[in-house]
Amino acid sequence: MTVSNLPLVAGNLARAAWNLAAKRYRALRQRLRRASKQGRETGKGLRAGARGMVAAGRDAGRHAYTGTVRTSRYWGRVQARTVPKLRRELAVRADLWRAASGSGPIVVGPWLSEVGYEVLYWVPFLRWFADHYGVAPERLVVVSRGGVSGWYADVAHRYVELLELFEPADFAVRNAARQQQGEQKQHLPSSFDHEILARVRARPGLEHAAVCHPSSMFRLLRPFWLGNDSLEYLLQHMKYARVGAAPAPLPDLPQRFTAVKFYTGMALPDTDATRRSLRAIVERVAALGPVVLLDTGLALDEHQDYLFDGIANVTRMAAHLAPQTNLGVQTEIIRRADRFVGTCGSLAWLAPMLGTDTLAIYQNDHLLTSHLYAARHAYATIDAARFTPLDVGAASVLPGWL
Repeated sequence: MTVSNLPLVAGNLARAAWNLAAKRYRALRQRLRRASKQGRETGKGLRAGARGMVAAGRDAGRHAYTGTVRTSRYWGRVQARTVPKLRRELAVRADLWRAASGSGPIVVGPWLSEVGYEVLYWVPFLRWFADHYGVAPERLVVVSRGGVSGWYADVAHRYVELLELFEPADFAVRNAARQQQGEQKQHLPSSFDHEILARVRARPGLEHAAVCHPSSMFRLLRPFWLGNDSLEYLLQHMKYARVGAAPAPLPDLPQRFTAVKFYTGMALPDTDATRRSLRAIVERVAALGPVVLLDTGLALDEHQDYLFDGIANVTRMAAHLAPQTNLGVQTEIIRRADRFVGTCGSLAWLAPMLGTDTLAIYQNDHLLTSHLYAARHAYATIDAARFTPLDVGAASVLPGWL
């Protein structure tokens, strides 16, 4: 290498050094860019993760809060249903236990409510009471009206007739006043109840008698009738059985006949259309055989009998029924009948227990649902006679049923 080439060599070395430095700079810048990008991505991931954790925590908090609220509401509902029921049952059972304690007489009643509740619930309730608390029939003194000692024959050996304690007209007025002050159902003993009990206790041997009042049953079973408790709950406090009829003086009756009793009420409201439909039913039944019409001519409650004058083959019972024995006589007539046709309620609940096939007519079943449910089960468990509820508008099927 000559001296003259030195500047060229120096320039080449300088350019090579520059290129190398530039190449390393670019590589470093790229690494820095990649590192910066990775840092940004990592930051994004960390921020996203943090946001996810916050959201997850927020969702978990919401779920936990919602779950707590739902659980609290659920247990609140459970408590609202269970605690009053438990308190009510404990209170009623305490009353029943006190009544059953000892060995003295127990006044059962007085029964002032509807016939239907008496035969479908009160009598089976008393059977359960006597069985559950070991109360002998000799201790029970039933207080009711209309000569119905036969309904209680298997559970109580003594019977007090209300319409012998009071004149029938006075009893009707006093009982109506009781209903106006409260309601038909005996949820609490009224002043009239207390007066009746005082008269019963005035009898020899009953001065210190305990009392099993219908309010115990009404308080206990009201949730079932309102649709808030199960059939199983009802059956825990019932003991159903076939019902006998107490001997009653009867008028001359056809050898074979259909017993008929229609009365006004929620199930069959008193309208012209209802009267026409019921008259058509009675005419159809009478065309097939004798009919015994269980009209009473008595005004002992809020119901009125439907009357069907001018129909051949129909015998009316009003002239043969005294207030003190009217229900007992009707019971025996139904027991002897080939079948019973009447309003869905009252004696229609009793007839299958007497062994008599029953056609129960209604127009409005709004208040019948729980009773039909209980009745069907009761009849099945005691091998009762046939029970057929029928809307009055479907009465065209009547000949086939008969």
